[in-house]
Amino acid sequence: MFGIGGGELIFIIFIALMLFGTDKLPEAVRTFAKVMANLKNATNEIKSEIQKGVDTNGIDLSMKQITSTFTDEVDKVKETLTPTTMDLGENVMKDATESVSKMKTDLEDLTGPIKRQL
Repeated sequence: MFGIGGGELIFIIFIALMLFGTDKLPEAVRTFAKVMANLKNATNEIKSEIQKGVDTNGIDLSMKQITSTFTDEVDKVKETLTPTTMDLGENVMKDATESVSKMKTDLEDLTGPIKRQL
């Protein structure tokens, strides 16, 4: 229940008893339950009003339509970026290979005289 363990629940009940006392605790729980019920009713009313507004204005966009449009746009962007990023990756790999080769030859040039002396 809400990620609360048994020990934590007992602790919360103990604190509630200390704050409200045994005579006022049932009244506090009833008040809390009424507030939660009113909140749920208010959210349901808001949802129904939004739905009525959508129906009367002729707006008929379902979540599937919205998500499919979004997915199509993302796919288009992927298609345009894929060749560019592949070329970029190849260029980076080519540059890295050339740099490593150059460093290797430079290192061999520097260590050559040292090896001859040993």
